Formats: sequence, structure tokens, C-alpha cells
Amino acid sequence: MTETTSGDERGAERRIDIEIREVFFEAYDILEPFFDPANQWAGHGHEHLAYRALHERFPQMSGDQVFIIVDAARRVFAGGGKPVP
Repeated sequence: MTETTSGDERGAERRIDIEIREVFFEAYDILEPFFDPANQWAGHGHEHLAYRALHERFPQMSGDQVFIIVDAARRVFAGGGKPVP
């Protein structure tokens, strides 16, 4: 990830994989049920199925991209929020 340091660059885009950012909001809607405690089975979540569901919906994505989106969605859900565009 690139960092900005000077004051005139403040607010510049720091993310390098724009494709992930473009699909994140749709991906979050797909992944949200996998992180919901109400959907646990015998006290275990279905996070392992989240990777499969995302890869089936976006087959063009690499395994690394799928991992990044699932991890980011998990953090957003744990924070009690929804992703902000």
C-alpha cells in the first residue's frame, strides 16, 4: 500500500487494488450472513463458507483478493457497522 506524507497529498487514494474496492459493497451484502452470530451452528460460524460463496460470485478474483475482501468484511461486521461508500 502506498502512503502519502505531504500535506498537499492528503486525501489522495492510498489503495492500490481498485477492483476490490469496487466490489466490496456488493461482496459485503453476500458475506454478512456468514458473520452473523444468529446463523451459527452449534456455536460455530460459517466463515469458511464465506470464501466459497464470494469466489463463486466473483470467479475472476484471485484467492488473495477473496481473502482480503472476507477479512475486511469481517472487520466491518465486528465493528458493528456497514461499509461506507
